[in-house]
Amino acid sequence: MMTLTDENIKEKYILVGISPDTQENRSLDELEALLDTAGAKAVCKVTQRLDYPDPATYVGSGKAYEIKSLIYLHDATGVICDDELTPAQIRNLTDILEVKVIDRTILILDIFASHATTNEGKIQVEMAQQKYRLSHLHGLGKELSRQGGGIGTRGPGETRLESDRRRIQKRISILSGSIAQMKKVRETNRKKRQNEGIPVVAVIGYTNAGKSTLLNRLTGAGVLAEDMLFATLDPTTRVCRLSSGQNILLTDTVGFINKLPHNLIDAFKSTLEEVEFADILLHVVDVSDPDVEAHMKTVYETLDELKVVNKPVITALNKIDKLDPEIKDSSRFIKDIKAGHTLVASAFTGEGIKEVLDEIEKVLREDQIHVQMSFSYSQGGDVEALRRSSNIIIEDYRECDIFIEAYIPRAYVGKYDKNIITVDENLL
Repeated sequence: MMTLTDENIKEKYILVGISPDTQENRSLDELEALLDTAGAKAVCKVTQRLDYPDPATYVGSGKAYEIKSLIYLHDATGVICDDELTPAQIRNLTDILEVKVIDRTILILDIFASHATTNEGKIQVEMAQQKYRLSHLHGLGKELSRQGGGIGTRGPGETRLESDRRRIQKRISILSGSIAQMKKVRETNRKKRQNEGIPVVAVIGYTNAGKSTLLNRLTGAGVLAEDMLFATLDPTTRVCRLSSGQNILLTDTVGFINKLPHNLIDAFKSTLEEVEFADILLHVVDVSDPDVEAHMKTVYETLDELKVVNKPVITALNKIDKLDPEIKDSSRFIKDIKAGHTLVASAFTGEGIKEVLDEIEKVLREDQIHVQMSFSYSQGGDVEALRRSSNIIIEDYRECDIFIEAYIPRAYVGKYDKNIITVDENLL
């Protein structure tokens, strides 16, 4: 058990978790970072050695009364449990501890609610919150019935429960309609990009791995980039020009985290679909974090849950500027075995960024074909489209036509079949 103090914090919480190994519970360290992001403070961490949560009180009843004494000792505002609690667990713990009891899911949803800035982000977060509330109404009839008082008061409680359920379901229906409409707009924009043929690179990774900093470094996007969990939620897409002159679209995505609430994944699916339709996944990893391998595992588990498979992955081992010089120089970096390409970089200093861009260009080249083409001067729009989507080697304005030698996406072979003079299958 570890004790922390800070007399100036208004809300002070005791963090509670279960683990097969009580000697090391890094999940509580992450929970503390989440709490700090939410503007509160952890005054004490308690871990009980359990393989599974107690169905009644999360921790054992004896441990619960031990936590109650710590609440008085540290004058704590409440207790936060490191897993999602059932309604019964919340009710029973509240009865024993007599303070506010919340779980990891509520804390994450609160952070998302405070960090969402766009209308889309706010709607998605509210959807997740409403689904959480709906799932936790079950079993609370007894608590609500206490407001009625007297014999036979179960009825009013159940009536209140059903009233709340109908209200939440109605709100979820409205939010679902809004999300569906935003999804249509997103699909329209996606089809437009696909028609233009500009490759899309989705920047993914664990929260606070440096995705926004990398996006700013590559594109000058000006996205908020702070050393905190979930500093940015709303996706940002910016154009990035490769050394060959080809444009790509870099799309930032919401950071993943261990025990990410399922309702949150469901609510953000329309946004995370950008990952599904991306040409390349740029996986940003904080190589300085002691839990780096566990973080990578969480990212891939989330991708599996989103059914994102068979995508080229480039992993950028970020924040190498934070490593000890001896470790950095020894090249003892981890290897992302699920990525086709692993590089080291620092989005903060710019080290290795050119190599990351070169690797993106190399991967794109694998799906391109080397051609020579001829366009009439009336097809200037097609030539302009090729500049945005392809790697043009030669662009020669001759007397009767425009001669182009370029690497173009394979999908363009049929589109420009009448313009292609030669195709070189050996230069892929």
